[in-house]
Amino acid sequence: MLSAKDTITRLGGIARGSTLQTLGFTRQALARETSRGAIQRIRNGVFATTALNDDVRTAIEHGGTLTCASLLRNKHIWVLPAPDGLHVWMPSKRHPLKHPSCSCVSHYFGGTAPLGTASTETALLHLRRCAGDEAFFAAYESAWKQGLLPRAARARIRVALPRTARWLIDIARADADSGLESLMRLRLHLLGIRLDCQVDIGGVGRVDFVVAGRLIIEADGDENHGSSTKRHADRVRDAAASDLGYETLRFDYAQIVHDWPKVQAAIIAALRRLRVIR
Repeated sequence: MLSAKDTITRLGGIARGSTLQTLGFTRQALARETSRGAIQRIRNGVFATTALNDDVRTAIEHGGTLTCASLLRNKHIWVLPAPDGLHVWMPSKRHPLKHPSCSCVSHYFGGTAPLGTASTETALLHLRRCAGDEAFFAAYESAWKQGLLPRAARARIRVALPRTARWLIDIARADADSGLESLMRLRLHLLGIRLDCQVDIGGVGRVDFVVAGRLIIEADGDENHGSSTKRHADRVRDAAASDLGYETLRFDYAQIVHDWPKVQAAIIAALRRLRVIR
């Protein structure tokens, strides 16, 4: 027979005491394993190995399931920053449990919360209700890009959304290189500006967006463009694009996320100079 630790590990690092008892572990045996530190009791009736993710552990201590932005960040999905705590999906009518240094955000969404973590698609739906369309759209495209949303999952998400929000799924793409690109494309779509995305230009390379065959727009995340070597390469690309008759606008994370009105004004001004719009 497997030890309690090995059994919990095979169950994903966390298990209910009732499940372990059906597998032959008595309460006394679980108490002994807990006393010697082989496993941990996270809350009444829930046991885990010491390797359990800290955020998942805290969500369980709080009395619920890790979800929303917190779950998505744990999966390295791009999520807009928010000055908040851990997002926890709470069962209906259950009060949060007291635990050390609690800064959790309790969500009382419908459905049955699983033990530990919500699914990626459920967390995305929770994110939209919590943070809005932009945050959802950027995270959705990031998850799709990483191969975390197969066709069936995307279809279920679309059905679960209100009819007035399903257009977000319809315009989403699987090739967005960053959440910044997703945000920019969504915002410009709402302005009626048509973008060609991920365009290969001879002598320049692949650029994020091209408008009307004349304006290149690049969304530069610090992780890809922050070094002096990358900045030099960007300038070389911009010079090559200019030689081909393109104008290039580059915007960084802080501009797109925190100063969008100026970004929008700059794009519209460039399109007017190029006589694309009046």
